[in-house]
Amino acid sequence: MHKNNEFYVCRVCGAEQPEAPWGDDGETPTYDICNCCGVEFGYEDSTVQSIKKYKAKWLDSGAKWMNKKSEPQNWSVDEQLAHIPLKYRWF
Repeated sequence: MHKNNEFYVCRVCGAEQPEAPWGDDGETPTYDICNCCGVEFGYEDSTVQSIKKYKAKWLDSGAKWMNKKSEPQNWSVDEQLAHIPLKYRWF
């Protein structure tokens, strides 16, 4: 994991990202796509409501990795969700 984990994880699914999805300031989105849940940073995760909606959709569809090649061995959705920064983890 990166030194400052909060800036390098998806706000929806908690997957670690190679670059900070919302920039090093936490406010400048890259508009990249998460390899795990498929959210577009800065678009589908721009508000608490949009994060909640996208996360529910992803979990309801089985919480599958969008890019199967990126899925870690022995992956656990529960462990990954625990990496979401506290201010975006409301349930």
